Amino acid sequence: MIPVVHSLGKTLGKNCEVALHEINESVKTIVAISNGHVTGRSVGSPMVNEGLEAVRKDDHSDHILNYKNKSADGKTLKSSTMMLRDEQGKIIGCMCINIDISEFMIARKVLEEFTSIDQNEVDHFHGTGHNRVNDVLNTLVTNTLDDFGKPVAYMNKEEKVSIVKNLDNQGAFLIKGAIDYVAKILCVSRYTIYNYLDEIRANNQP
Repeated sequence: MIPVVHSLGKTLGKNCEVALHEINESVKTIVAISNGHVTGRSVGSPMVNEGLEAVRKDDHSDHILNYKNKSADGKTLKSSTMMLRDEQGKIIGCMCINIDISEFMIARKVLEEFTSIDQNEVDHFHGTGHNRVNDVLNTLVTNTLDDFGKPVAYMNKEEKVSIVKNLDNQGAFLIKGAIDYVAKILCVSRYTIYNYLDEIRANNQP
């Protein structure tokens, strides 16, 4: 398992610590480690994480996955502990992966703040031939796109057709101005929306 430890460490990068623990009656210690700077440990360091508690309880599960952990210096870690057993099922070691996600937590907070949208604000479209879209249509379109969970810029034709079908099923296109509004939202022409609707309704015919 030692080559696996070092291979994983190199593959997953400097923020990912991989540690191999030997466990027997008298020893519960690290025998191989990659990127030990994450927790400040090295070969010979004792086992101090969730895995030790599991061993003490004679835990029968094979793995403890994706739990939150902290290093001694306060780093936020995403950790997994995988038990290694002998032919009789006795725990003889474990491999622990500790990923320092501190910077990602900061980035997530920044991104959440940057991408937050005031849901009480209603989009307005202005220009020749376009009137203000009413709140009902705006809500239908917003909720449909939120449920779909993918930015319009990354949607292919089939996905945009699916959005139009969903809106059609909700009666969105009975609202005046809906064709132009949805066309703007999906970044296509109003004639493309008509074509989508023709295709959808043709496929729905018995």
